[in-house]
Amino acid sequence: MPYTALQNLRIVMVETSHPGNIGSAARAMKTMGIKDLRLVTPRKPYSQETWALASGANDIVEQAKIVPTLPDALTDCQIVIGASARSERTLQWPQMDARECGEFIAERLVTQPIALVFGRERTGLTNEELDHCNTLVHIPMAFDFLSLNIAMAIQVLAYECATAMRLSSPTPSLGVIDADEALAPSQAMESFYTHLEQSMIETRFLDPENPRLLMRRMRRLFGRAEVTVSELNILRGMLAAFAGRKFQARD
Repeated sequence: MPYTALQNLRIVMVETSHPGNIGSAARAMKTMGIKDLRLVTPRKPYSQETWALASGANDIVEQAKIVPTLPDALTDCQIVIGASARSERTLQWPQMDARECGEFIAERLVTQPIALVFGRERTGLTNEELDHCNTLVHIPMAFDFLSLNIAMAIQVLAYECATAMRLSSPTPSLGVIDADEALAPSQAMESFYTHLEQSMIETRFLDPENPRLLMRRMRRLFGRAEVTVSELNILRGMLAAFAGRKFQARD
């Protein structure tokens, strides 16, 4: 069973309120062979309940990275998937269910780091946080009881990923992937979005007083495109050329 590839999967929890959920999430991860837990500003420190519910997964809690912002948790991730139960949003994101998510991740995880992002227990992820996601995943539930504990959600998606990895038949490697043809990491994409927004403001294509969700739509567009490092350098170079400057690839 190719659980080793699951080491490329990052579980990100945003502003978790209950310390016990961190322990339960760590236990859910360990049962499926996932080790990388990242916590964005947990609202309460670890408690005795955290360690009790971790139940043998204390190492995952101890090694968890605690960071101040979601972008800090995603710096090395090339694909970001946000868990969301809500669909009534002004602008729709690409979505898949848990089974499709497992298959999607199994196809890509061997060659690139992927993050599964989970929001607050009561309110989930904000639209601003979803801006950092390429796509969303939801877990189908009974319509009269749309409630699932965050650790349970992590367990379900971790299971689907592990199952899809076990059932997949990876294509034999034809060699090392050229670094320029790998997907651009989240940190580099964030720099591009900042550059793009500044360029659109300077050319008056974007009115910052009336943005009309333009940047959110642009994020959604480029998120679907799965931009590579070489493609990103072309895009950054174009923006710099339009402004009469020369772009030096640094990200």
